[in-house]
Amino acid sequence: MLSQYADDLQKIEQQYGVDRQALVAVWGMESNFGSFQGSQSVIRSLATLAYEGRRPGFAQSQLLAALEIIQHDDITPDKMLGSWAGAMGQTQFIPTTYNTHAVDFDGDGRRDIWNTPADALASTAHYLQSSGWQRGQPWGFEVVLGSGFDYSLADSTTRKSLAEWQQLGLKQPDGSAIPVAASQQQAVLLLPAGYRGPAFLVLDNFRAILKYNNSTSYALAISLLSDRFKGAGYVVGAWPRADTPLSRSERIELQSLLSARQYDAGAPDGIIGANTRKAIRSAQQSFGWPADGYPTHELLEALRKPAGQ
Repeated sequence: MLSQYADDLQKIEQQYGVDRQALVAVWGMESNFGSFQGSQSVIRSLATLAYEGRRPGFAQSQLLAALEIIQHDDITPDKMLGSWAGAMGQTQFIPTTYNTHAVDFDGDGRRDIWNTPADALASTAHYLQSSGWQRGQPWGFEVVLGSGFDYSLADSTTRKSLAEWQQLGLKQPDGSAIPVAASQQQAVLLLPAGYRGPAFLVLDNFRAILKYNNSTSYALAISLLSDRFKGAGYVVGAWPRADTPLSRSERIELQSLLSARQYDAGAPDGIIGANTRKAIRSAQQSFGWPADGYPTHELLEALRKPAGQ
């Protein structure tokens, strides 16, 4: 795809400053390069969700936005197809995002993110640019941590300069210094699989991807795939394959058990957010474990036992 659409991607990258590799990664992740965009009527899906969904107000706003798109003559109702949740087109925009960021890049008078790859890719670039994407800057990079590292620093609210992270002993996987001069941005340390897995420092472009889809796994997948498109190698750190993720019911149980021990995990909703990670760290510290804030079956089993055992 990078070679097939090289001319359009070059122009889009020049205009919006977003790496072509990142755009193609989003394209592949969202719709397998346009081959699977969803087959549901967006209007019908949103009308159903507005009537009986979990977030009726959100669905109503998306439904009204979808009707505006039709009124604008960008697409007809029968061709406005997408996912069950109303995401549509080759890069899966919701209607309000479409109205704000979709562009007619090929100049045919329509912002056609369904059938025109250039429009879809340029619209995605416009969205990422508006979300804080920094031209010519990396999303981040893999690092290794020194012995005795304080894992509690791996928190989305802890931002430090690259120089500060370097002073804490972080290095690149080959042992070389992290590229301090590469950016003046504030970096966050990410441990997507806890202290047993690989570690990454992430920057503004990673945060821009999170605004596209607020999932750390999604943003990391896009980032690593874009690096592969640039010719980079695989992640060096080993993924702990024996650590299977907790199910939603197990995450809810974990939150309830944490709160029962006076570690405030917030509402037991199965979402591992900032409050839950803080509670996990407190529990890990009480057990004398590395406080990485990562939910594991080991922690769940420990919390199931009566306190003191």
